[in-house]
Amino acid sequence: MFKKSDKKSQKSGKKFGVTLISEDSSFRGDIHFQGCLEVQGSLKGQVVSEEPTGQVRVLSGGSVSGQISVPNVVINGAVKGDIFATKSIKLEPSALVEGNIYYNDIEIEKGATVSGSLVREVPQSNISSISKSDKMVGDGLSKPLNKKS
Repeated sequence: MFKKSDKKSQKSGKKFGVTLISEDSSFRGDIHFQGCLEVQGSLKGQVVSEEPTGQVRVLSGGSVSGQISVPNVVINGAVKGDIFATKSIKLEPSALVEGNIYYNDIEIEKGATVSGSLVREVPQSNISSISKSDKMVGDGLSKPLNKKS
């Protein structure tokens, strides 16, 4: 029925489900999740996902009161607290954010409201930038000025 290679690919290919806080539900406490978290109800606490593809969606009518630290964030409800979106954030028309937003990539639709600062934080890389003048000196193509031979 299954070949050995099929079993290996099934084990290594992680698939995460959707966690839902449904309408008319409330949750109090910190949430650490993988995959996607959808908030249609009320959540009071910190929301965290370190999964690179992790996503939180605060849907219309949903609310989060607390800090959000998730790579991908979509807001169409209310958030009271700072948001740290290491990859991207999308603020849809009904979004209401009371707090600072730290982001790499942002999309804001008409009608979204933010009471706080927008701070772009570009991910750090281990590659150093070389200025044009440094390259000219280091590549051996340019000759130093005022040097006596």
